[in-house]
Amino acid sequence: MTARPSPNCGPRRDGLTPSLVVLHYTAMHSAEAAIERLCDPAAEVSAHYLISITGAVTMMVPEDKRAWHAGAGSWRGQDDINSRSIGIELDNLGNHPFAESQMASLETLLQAIMTRWGIAANGVIGHSDMAPGRKIDPGPHFDWARLARQGLAAQTVAQSPETVDEDSFASRAHAAGYPQDTPFETLLATTRLRSAPWRGGPLTHADYTLPSI
Repeated sequence: MTARPSPNCGPRRDGLTPSLVVLHYTAMHSAEAAIERLCDPAAEVSAHYLISITGAVTMMVPEDKRAWHAGAGSWRGQDDINSRSIGIELDNLGNHPFAESQMASLETLLQAIMTRWGIAANGVIGHSDMAPGRKIDPGPHFDWARLARQGLAAQTVAQSPETVDEDSFASRAHAAGYPQDTPFETLLATTRLRSAPWRGGPLTHADYTLPSI
């Protein structure tokens, strides 16, 4: 692991400690370019870690500090996600699969973080989960099922609603953690990023496969 300290951080507010890990992609053409931006005071963004396509891990903000990676959004009805989370950036443009070496490093890092802070599998979320419509990372090519098989992310669980309609779907998605104020079409697209990124069209019974609480 390499250290590249970023000035873009501060104390966690209200005595909060990490209960979430938020996964991102960099959407930049190289890991070095992303690190430069995340360490640039003028950019006012940062993350705790970046994992390159080769699997190299760079730490920019200590885990006990508040990095500036999540922005506006909420999860399980709680806001100020930056104070509640550890942010991990993955070197990826968002339009291609994540490298095996990168995923292996992510798994090792997640296991260590979750152990240190007592973070449960359902506390590992995507940027899109807590900021639907504003963000889509880590995107449709990220292998959530791979993490879930190892207990490093929530399993998606098929539910059996009595009726398939917007209200019942939204209610179940909100119960899983998604923000209450999300328009239905945005909520549907966001949940599909986790369970079925290939699926389009109107709401179906299969869309009630949501991350477990």
